[in-house]
Amino acid sequence: MATDASPQLRSVPPPSDFHPEISLSQSPTHDGLHFWQFMIAGSIAGTVEHMAMFPLDTLKTRMQALGASCSVQPVSVRQALGSILKLEGPPGLYRGIAAMGLGAGPAHAVYFSVYELSKQVLSRSDPNNSMVHAASGVVATVTSDAVFTPMDMVKQRLQLKNSPYKGVAECVRMVVMEEGIGAFYASYRTTVIMNAPFTAVHFATYEAAKRELMEVSPDTANDERLVIHATAGAGAGALAAALTTPLDVVKTQLQCQGVCGCDKFSSSSIGNVIETIVKKDGYRGLMRGWIPRTLFHAPAAAICWSIYEASKSFFQQLNSR
Repeated sequence: MATDASPQLRSVPPPSDFHPEISLSQSPTHDGLHFWQFMIAGSIAGTVEHMAMFPLDTLKTRMQALGASCSVQPVSVRQALGSILKLEGPPGLYRGIAAMGLGAGPAHAVYFSVYELSKQVLSRSDPNNSMVHAASGVVATVTSDAVFTPMDMVKQRLQLKNSPYKGVAECVRMVVMEEGIGAFYASYRTTVIMNAPFTAVHFATYEAAKRELMEVSPDTANDERLVIHATAGAGAGALAAALTTPLDVVKTQLQCQGVCGCDKFSSSSIGNVIETIVKKDGYRGLMRGWIPRTLFHAPAAAICWSIYEASKSFFQQLNSR
């Protein structure tokens, strides 16, 4: 009797722990969004945030840089603003904005996408865990700072009074020729050490405040939800900014060292920079620029979170069609 030698194929059911939604290319990964949609939402939010608040960032940089070889006399926000407008006019408040535009978009695309994915991985059992939100924020900032730090250094050098650089390209070229590639990352360690607690406080506060506000009025319309995101973001941004100002001063000193009379440091040691600042200006020097920094981050965080959540909602509606 002739028999069929070909093997019989049987359909095998997928294992019980198989989750097709995990595939990045086939379906949404988290909150109903694809990975690339988190990146676009974060990029838009970060770019708008930093460009809108740029004048305050310039004031903060000017006030913090004055703590070096320049003047150790206290400089108020009004004095810094008046000096810029008198000597340079309104365009002086926007020097370096091109560098910000080049760095903020890519950095925030990385920032928010890594945050969302980290939150998804770490919070499988408890999505409202503040420690998970804080840890996810730290992972996100370490990653995004590697992208943003070089352009942030260029931006701050262009923001200085009497900056020797005419633009982004010239600044990059001169730094590479005179100081080497490593100069772009001289403040990276300080930036991470500053932004890790900043982000931990920021994200944990934002998620907790948003949750509490949503519980107070759970049936809010979309426009009211934006107010909740803005309120939670502003409070989180202001608190985190005020607490981490000393490290931000250290970061500015490292990024602007040797330019426009600012001190040149023998190493990128945080302790060395702090010691120099305290010796010249006392402990008050570590809080230089805290007012414009807080004034920057409160509305900036409100703008950023509002746009980010609105962009997420847009993509969620798009994916549900």
